[in-house]
Amino acid sequence: MEKQHYLLLDGLRGVAALMVLWYHVFEGFAFAGGTMIETFNHGHLGVDFFFMLSGFVISYAYDDRWKSPSLCQQSVSTVNVWSFFKRRLVRLQPMVVMGAVIGLATYLLQGGVRWDGTQMPFHWILVAFFLAMFLIPAYPGASYDVRGNGEMYPLNGPSWSLFFEYIGNILYALFIRKLSNKGLAFLVVMTGLLWTSFVVFDISTYDMIGIGWTLDAVNFFGGLLRMLFPFTLGMLMSRNFNKTPRRRDTETLSQSTGSKLSDQTIFWLSVIVMFVLFSMPYITKTGSVSLNGIYELSCIILVFPAIIWFGAAANITNGFTTKLCKFLGDISYPLYIVHYPVMYLFYSWLIDNELYTLGETWQMVLLVMATNITLAYICLKLYDEPVRNWLNNRISKIQKLKSSEVLRF
Repeated sequence: MEKQHYLLLDGLRGVAALMVLWYHVFEGFAFAGGTMIETFNHGHLGVDFFFMLSGFVISYAYDDRWKSPSLCQQSVSTVNVWSFFKRRLVRLQPMVVMGAVIGLATYLLQGGVRWDGTQMPFHWILVAFFLAMFLIPAYPGASYDVRGNGEMYPLNGPSWSLFFEYIGNILYALFIRKLSNKGLAFLVVMTGLLWTSFVVFDISTYDMIGIGWTLDAVNFFGGLLRMLFPFTLGMLMSRNFNKTPRRRDTETLSQSTGSKLSDQTIFWLSVIVMFVLFSMPYITKTGSVSLNGIYELSCIILVFPAIIWFGAAANITNGFTTKLCKFLGDISYPLYIVHYPVMYLFYSWLIDNELYTLGETWQMVLLVMATNITLAYICLKLYDEPVRNWLNNRISKIQKLKSSEVLRF
């Protein structure tokens, strides 16, 4: 029997992608002006929301489908380690490749130079492109760090989160899925304590959670914790989520607020809460403790689980909200992958024109937003979905061929 689809969570994933895009607009103003981000300060938390949502959905979709390899040949509803890896590769890798292609195109449009104006030899640009297609990261100071910022993926910076997403998927398939509920809870607590200590005492010196984008030791360890804690917490929530009486949790929320909340209201309320949380001012550090980090941790530990829990309990039936959630869910991953190469062009334009505020650039910002959403949708319909369908059909044919050969002998 086909499992229930969490349409509202799809919509919220798209909302988080849009908020990351909005955050990167203000990152551009800060980058161009050489200052800190002063508006929408916490938009990078959308990535942490992705990690938690990924753990929730993967646990829900696969936890009860792990069987022995022999049984996997008898039922398409079961998976083993290799079939799981193939499924995740088919889901994620095509857009990784497209992100590298668009990243290469926008980099060449900028003239093929680093941010300091240094012209990059074309062969190093090709090396960066080849490695990006296979999600192989650059180390700080590498000759193929074509932008000179130390990013793991200089042609498409946000691919760093896919690097850790893949690690999370591998750990899930090889180890985490086998844990009992108590074992998983212990892992959540341990990673949570390590991550909390890392952030509160500002080990990265960033005074924020936005870590993992480069491959130095602190960022690798911090990025791993940043992924593992919300990912495993999402898994733990999924395992303990009562999927049958789906109305119970939304009714509890309605009672606690003293009014009847529709599923559509829960969606829009979640959007408002996320926007407000991400818009809160930066909190200045005092002493050795990062107050800003504590605030961002509280969003991840307290608010995101509540949003996902009540979002999973909802069952949207309203026509407009249903269509909106489907659209946002469909473009969420393509939008996240393709938007930053366009932002590189925007950042370059800001620097060249010495513009540092939304008031000066709102027309261009609207164009950038519309371009990214349109590009994501085009990539989804003309590339991502057709390629994934083709790959899935090829895998299915190969599996059927192997099954017939087993039966023959």
